[in-house]
Amino acid sequence: MAQTPLFTFPNIDPVAFSIGPIDIRWYALSYMAGIILGWLFMRHQISSGRSVLSQAQLDTLLNTAIFGIIIGGRLGYVFFYNPGLYLADPLAIIRVWEGGMSFHGGMLGVMAAILYTAYRYHLPPLGLADEVAVIAPIGLFFGRMANFINGELFGRITDHPFGIVFPRGGPEPRHPSQLYEAVFEGVILFILLFILSRVKRRFGLKNGVVMCGFLLGYGLARFCIEYVRAPDSHLGFFSAASLSLTMGQLLSLPMIALGIAGITIAIRARRSGKDI
Repeated sequence: MAQTPLFTFPNIDPVAFSIGPIDIRWYALSYMAGIILGWLFMRHQISSGRSVLSQAQLDTLLNTAIFGIIIGGRLGYVFFYNPGLYLADPLAIIRVWEGGMSFHGGMLGVMAAILYTAYRYHLPPLGLADEVAVIAPIGLFFGRMANFINGELFGRITDHPFGIVFPRGGPEPRHPSQLYEAVFEGVILFILLFILSRVKRRFGLKNGVVMCGFLLGYGLARFCIEYVRAPDSHLGFFSAASLSLTMGQLLSLPMIALGIAGITIAIRARRSGKDI
């Protein structure tokens, strides 16, 4: 028998406030919050002598990362999640206000920004990637909270009391999977990566270990939570090795594999003293 949900959807207006005819949405504010807090954290790292960056170099990384997040996130959604729609209407690609961003695409955009900054200033790319990896969960936390406010990317139907009836999810309670992701991909992953970054410095682990920790941690969290998150309606499930997987799970598998391989290589390289 289904239980009465303990919580109701708060029905927060997706528009935080308006300036004349321009609506400022919580989703946009979540991007801004993640970027600003990440920037402040890295400034603290620079002032504490724990960064390979100078303040000017951080500003370059920030500016290019913003473009990487927006362009990569949008193109990732286009190619990973809905290529047919955008092939039929290419101009829809630039209508970002209609929604449609991919974390995996945004991650590739940030990686491009890291490589550009490292090349321009002759910095170790894996060392720089380690620093960015620590702050990535901050943006993920705010992004998932914005998904919850928007009532999107909700979970599958559940009879557990913590299910929530979402306005666009039908009359039955669903897992608040956005909140699960905010906790595991945001709060918990940030704490683990922060600790790993300190372990790296203390024990002399090679560059790349924190980045690989992020790939492994995010990949595992996303893969597991996808089992209670509703798949994209236009994609459904993909059958692989007698398993029904979502697109999010398929995209997370390479992250898990790369994370495990990278951490193993970084730990073994500590003994050899060879930079990677």
